[in-house]
Amino acid sequence: MYSGSCHVETESKRLKLKQKYSSCLPTSCNKETISEPNRKMIKFFLMVNKQGQTRLSRYYEHVEIHKRTMLEAEVIKNCLSRSKEQCSFIEYKDFKLVYRQYAALFIVVGINETENEMVVYELIHNFVEVLDRYFSRVSELDIMFNLDRVHIILDEMVLNGCIVETNKNRILAPLFVLDKMAES
Repeated sequence: MYSGSCHVETESKRLKLKQKYSSCLPTSCNKETISEPNRKMIKFFLMVNKQGQTRLSRYYEHVEIHKRTMLEAEVIKNCLSRSKEQCSFIEYKDFKLVYRQYAALFIVVGINETENEMVVYELIHNFVEVLDRYFSRVSELDIMFNLDRVHIILDEMVLNGCIVETNKNRILAPLFVLDKMAES
């Protein structure tokens, strides 16, 4: 359970990152627009299996629950129906989908139509590498039974729809601290 100070720490972390990296943020995350809710680089992050079951979902814009279900069903259908030879970028409604398949799992990210697909494609790969490092060859069961840890990893990498961290050691540091606290 999170305390109220967690939000303050997250907000202060966001402000520090905003000041430090404002010149190198992607176009939708520059210092003038980082706090505007309609200018997020990443709209949502999904992890689904080959049967179309959602294993992880994180939305960076408000979407009503019944619309989320319909959106996920359509997005999953679009990605699962494509062959491996087809491009991993899909233009869908007013945004783009970037997806990657790892064994039986698909990771799908919805982004602004103005953002660079390759950056998000590499973010997905980096996310999977971090999961592999933490879980020692991550599997669908690891994700299902350690969903809180997976969310922590994703939250360390993406904040408010913007990529804020890609260094694997810094991403995993809070988890290793939590693990040490749990052991003692």
